[in-house]
Amino acid sequence: MAALFRKARVKDGSFRRAVLIFLLGSFLLVLVLRTNAVVDLINKRYTFASDDDSFGLTADNYTLGFSENLELPTQNELSILLEDHNRMPPKNLDLYPKLAKHHIVIVLYVHNRPKYLQVVIDSLSQVVGISETLLIVSHDGFFEEMDKIVKGIKFCQVKQIFAPYSPHVFGSSFPGVSPGDCKDKEDPAKIKCKGNPDQYGNHRLPKIVSLKHHWWWMMNTVWDGLRETRKHSGHILFIEEDHFIYPNAYQNLMLLTELKHKKCPLCYAANLAPSDVKLRGERLETLIAERMGNVGYAFNRTVWRKIHRKAREFCAFDDYNWDITMWATVYPSFGGPVYSLRGPRTSAVHFGKCGLHQGQDEKAPCVHDGSVNFEVEQEDRVPNIKSKWGVNVLTNQPGYKAGFRGWGGWGDTRDRELCMQFSKMYVVKDLGKVSMTFSSVRTS
Repeated sequence: MAALFRKARVKDGSFRRAVLIFLLGSFLLVLVLRTNAVVDLINKRYTFASDDDSFGLTADNYTLGFSENLELPTQNELSILLEDHNRMPPKNLDLYPKLAKHHIVIVLYVHNRPKYLQVVIDSLSQVVGISETLLIVSHDGFFEEMDKIVKGIKFCQVKQIFAPYSPHVFGSSFPGVSPGDCKDKEDPAKIKCKGNPDQYGNHRLPKIVSLKHHWWWMMNTVWDGLRETRKHSGHILFIEEDHFIYPNAYQNLMLLTELKHKKCPLCYAANLAPSDVKLRGERLETLIAERMGNVGYAFNRTVWRKIHRKAREFCAFDDYNWDITMWATVYPSFGGPVYSLRGPRTSAVHFGKCGLHQGQDEKAPCVHDGSVNFEVEQEDRVPNIKSKWGVNVLTNQPGYKAGFRGWGGWGDTRDRELCMQFSKMYVVKDLGKVSMTFSSVRTS
């Protein structure tokens, strides 16, 4: 009997161990499957192929991650330092600890024109409401005098970011000038140099291509990379170092973004200035819907995602200008007019006389003291947009349109590939994509 009992107990113990092993194995299998699913989700890149509709992404239905295995240029010491600096928190948090609930972030992108930068900074200091928002200054490389000017800002929270892959950061390697690079109209097959010419036979100039690289890196970084803005659900305003901003600009922009979905459902953005930079506005009692301008333009995340889906078109178009690229290939691919809403009086003015292609370090650089003679009238100091106004839609405007081949300067495959790598820096993980037509998407 005792032997039989021991035998039964051994069988019972074996059974229990078998059950335990089975349960443990099942648990591990489920864990592995779930882990693989998470890994697949993390590794999933944002695709550019499906562009027949638009969709809205807010902080509630998506998360962002950082891509791995990017094919970016090998960084030098300065590039690494700049990238580390980009992770630092904004300055002036002690003076302005909280941002307004529905603030509009302002991004000022700059190159190397210190006198111009001082003008726009001085004008921003007089903008009503500037203290309630965050100002991000995005630099195309690092220039000490530009950095010093921004560090002197005390009127709001301010964060500096520096493009770590700017051609200005790389003195002897791509994206800067590399040994053996082709120059001018040299034939690679004959002299064994590196590079691909543009459609006009010209090879890349680093100081020229930096314009488009910086803008695209900045857009991807501000919308999807920075801790301060990657879940910002409102509008972001973009201005440049040669834009004079009127005191009522921020208040007018708040009104325009609020009126946009009511007055102009198909308006993608709000603008502070006419698309024709020579104009100052019609000064009539009406809102204006026209093609997207490049002075003081603001849009939200829905529009950014729509732009980002056109990364391949943006990066492949043979023009070193980001704005002409957008007008000639990205906007026309949206399937309808791309309107921007503005007021009848300008709230920002382009004053630059020295273009970005006229460098500061050449033998005969463009020199301009940055002086401006814009008269700021009393009406430019207070909000001058009325919610009761109708909208005058300007159709068939002159300018770059679909079919324009581009001015060139962007033919090298290295630039196009770097541009695409910027598009993949951050992973968008959609937690509940809902497909819809653009007419049903609220772009306000």
